[in-house]
Amino acid sequence: MSDLVNVALESGVLTVTLARPDKKNALTNDMYGALADALERAEKDTAVRAVLLQGDGDSFTAGNDLADFAKISQGAKGERHVTRFLTNLASATRPLVAAVQGNAVGVGTTMLLHCDLVYLATTAKLITPFVNLALVPEAASTWLLPQRIGYARAYAMFALGEPVDAQTAFSFGLANAVVAPDELRAKARAAAEALTKRPLGSLVHTKKLMRDAELIKAQMARESQIFSERLMSAEAREAFAAFAEKRPPDFSRIAG
Repeated sequence: MSDLVNVALESGVLTVTLARPDKKNALTNDMYGALADALERAEKDTAVRAVLLQGDGDSFTAGNDLADFAKISQGAKGERHVTRFLTNLASATRPLVAAVQGNAVGVGTTMLLHCDLVYLATTAKLITPFVNLALVPEAASTWLLPQRIGYARAYAMFALGEPVDAQTAFSFGLANAVVAPDELRAKARAAAEALTKRPLGSLVHTKKLMRDAELIKAQMARESQIFSERLMSAEAREAFAAFAEKRPPDFSRIAG
């Protein structure tokens, strides 16, 4: 669906690479479609025993392409593939491994909550600026993140939107290890290959026992409804206009 997402299968590992480095791997609707397709392939293809998610360039992903958000806030219609991607994340039975360098913004952070192994480069920064954009978090992160790191830390990440560096994210329990940037892909790849040598049935059942997929999908649906409403709000229009005009947003005269 998109030539900005590269997918390759080797030795049981389906490697999915965000390949839009000139735009910090900001995710377009077509890219979400390609990511959703890759996860569906992983579930159907018996040769796939693990999935490795990574990004080219100096960032994992800048999150959703704000031009897409701006179009929706102005009334643009059409299928949003992000919903299918998030649903596939919630339903994934294959092990998911992530290699994260540089900025992981918005969904770039929330998708990590669905990964089974996460490796961060020392350059990594996790950023969840949903409230800054007059939106709400997605990917069931409003439930998953407080469960992982506690309410106080999760609320600060969402409400303040300040970057969390790699070592802090590791100390919070959001990653398995922090490694040098030039070692990141090899470390994550080795972990994914190690998983391919484990009994797949045991891995699948272990993951199902550790995650309540139906609860996660239900929370995603609640978030999605509010997210869609917020995209059409006056606050969101002001946030996107301010971003485009390179100025601070002014929400003081908007009721909310």
